[in-house]
Amino acid sequence: MRLTVVGNPGNRRVDMFTRAVLAAGLPQPEVLPWAEVLAGAAPPSGGLVRVDSPGEDPRVDRLLRRSATAARHGELVGLADAYAGLVDGMARVAAGGAELLNRPEDVAVLCDKRRCHARLSAAGVPVPAALPPVGGYAQLRAAMAANGWSRVFVKPAHGSSAAGVIAFAVGPRQVQAITTIEHTPEALFNSLRVRRYTDESEVAVIVDRLAPDGLHVERWLPKAGLGDRVVDARVLVVAGRPTHTVVRAARGPLTNLHLGNARGDLAELRDAVGSQGWSAAMETCERVAACFPGSLHVGVDLMFLVGWRRHAVAEVNAFGDLLPGVLVDGRDSYAEQVHALTSGRWQRWRATVGAGPAREVIGCGA
Repeated sequence: MRLTVVGNPGNRRVDMFTRAVLAAGLPQPEVLPWAEVLAGAAPPSGGLVRVDSPGEDPRVDRLLRRSATAARHGELVGLADAYAGLVDGMARVAAGGAELLNRPEDVAVLCDKRRCHARLSAAGVPVPAALPPVGGYAQLRAAMAANGWSRVFVKPAHGSSAAGVIAFAVGPRQVQAITTIEHTPEALFNSLRVRRYTDESEVAVIVDRLAPDGLHVERWLPKAGLGDRVVDARVLVVAGRPTHTVVRAARGPLTNLHLGNARGDLAELRDAVGSQGWSAAMETCERVAACFPGSLHVGVDLMFLVGWRRHAVAEVNAFGDLLPGVLVDGRDSYAEQVHALTSGRWQRWRATVGAGPAREVIGCGA
């Protein structure tokens, strides 16, 4: 089995996958840098190809956006251009004829929150209700009023890791926006500090600055909590099977761990949900994966609603397998993927969900 990784050399994702491959007794995978792909390097012509996240590299970000200048640290700029560059880069990788472990068509949908939500909804996967496209703050407020919603999540269509996400609430006397966005006169920046804005004119400027790159707006559903924190979970699904789960516990609406939130107790979460509720939630994660049958893995952001009787999928991540320190049957998230390849589980699952050149997908109504 010959493996190639398209990624950023030295990135921990690439290094952790490489260690898993070597631990399985396979030859060391070749690493094809994203920067070389975007500069026109020849794509892999054989074997299996894993395309990893192009993030965390300023040069690659500039090439994705086709910009002559690099973004300033944390600057939220050119998100739609970066998405277009990713889609084009995936097509370049696929043009070599090798078998990709994440099909370009899947990645294109997963990295557009509007398209992903539409696919899941069409498949009957429980997701928060979404507003029609909004082009700015005035349209956002009008659409919320028309639907009778007072709380929403405003998300950049092509964002990740909560960058640019706004938990927005309208009250009788003021609005409130909770976000990692730092607003300056020159630009918007993503930071690791959660901010709270209550000046409506400032919130309007932020939303209007984000809007040209595309927005996806969902109803803010009340999450269940454990102790004094609300919780949700990242569920890694490998070859159609939920394997690794990380519980994320926060005192605010943004639960991403890199924002200083805590890992919760999985056993406690499962006890709260109950065996029947947990089984139903894992079946939902399997249905999500069936909507992306050309992807060896997807990372499902799963939330349980107040009362623990219902759950919903908040997002699905194309590159959601970075779960350091989480072991299942002695395997981390990368070793699990290698095991799915070497055991034949990946090939068997793809056959059951109809993966292949055809666009028809069994088990997914998209």
